[in-house]
Amino acid sequence: MAQHGKKYRAASEKVDELKYYSPEESISLMKEINYTKFDATVEVHLKMGLDPRQADQQVRDVCVLPHGLGKTVRVLVFAQGEGVQKAEEGGADIIADTDEWIKKIQNGFTDFDVAIATPDMMGKAGRLGRVLGPRNLMPNPKAGTVVSPDDLPRAINEAKAGRVEFRLDKTANVHVPIGKVSFEAKQLVQNLAALMDAIKKAKPAGSKGTYIRKVTLTSTMGPGIKLDNNLIQSMDIEE
Repeated sequence: MAQHGKKYRAASEKVDELKYYSPEESISLMKEINYTKFDATVEVHLKMGLDPRQADQQVRDVCVLPHGLGKTVRVLVFAQGEGVQKAEEGGADIIADTDEWIKKIQNGFTDFDVAIATPDMMGKAGRLGRVLGPRNLMPNPKAGTVVSPDDLPRAINEAKAGRVEFRLDKTANVHVPIGKVSFEAKQLVQNLAALMDAIKKAKPAGSKGTYIRKVTLTSTMGPGIKLDNNLIQSMDIEE
C-alpha cells in the first residue's frame, strides 16, 4: 500500500471516516483541507450497483455543468463540405478536414480535449481508434459527439461550456470531474446537482437493486469524503 505524505495525512485526519456528509458540508470540508499549490480538480466517484459485463446495465451519457470545469477546452472537429463552415461558426479550435490531419493524428497528435465528428467523417475518424480510444477522445453518437453539420455550433459550445462525459468502468465505478477547488462552494454544489440529475436519468433498464451504492467527493491528491446517499440523490439543480 502506498505511503501518503505528511500533508495528506493531516488533511485525512480532518475527515470523519464514519460520517456521511451533506453535499454542502463535503464541499466546504474539501476546500478547507485542500493542500495543493495548484488549483486542484474536484472529482466525484460513484460506486454503482451495476454489472459492467451486462449489456443492459451500461451507463454512458453526458452532462453540461452549469459552471463549467474551470479550464479552456480545445475542440477538434472532423468535418467536410458545409460542416467546415459550421465548425468555424461554432468556434472549433481545430478542423480536421483533410487526409493530412488524419495522418497527423495517426502519428500521435492529440493536442485537444474533445473531438466531434459529422456522420460523413466517421469512416475516416474511425480509423483513429488506436490513438483516440485510449484517451477517450473517439467521437461517439451516445456521447453526443457525432452530430449533423447544423448541430455542430451547439455541440462545440456545450463542449467549451463544461460538457462532461461519464461512463461505467470495468470495476462498476463512474469518475467525473465537476470543477476546481477555486470555484465558489455554491457553484460546486450546483455542478454536483446537475451531475447527479444526469446520472439518475441515465439509469439503465437492466439495473436491479440499489443503483448508486456510494458517492465520494475528492480533490486532486486529497482524501475522499463520503456523501450521504439520500441527500445527494434528492438534490435540486437550482440549489
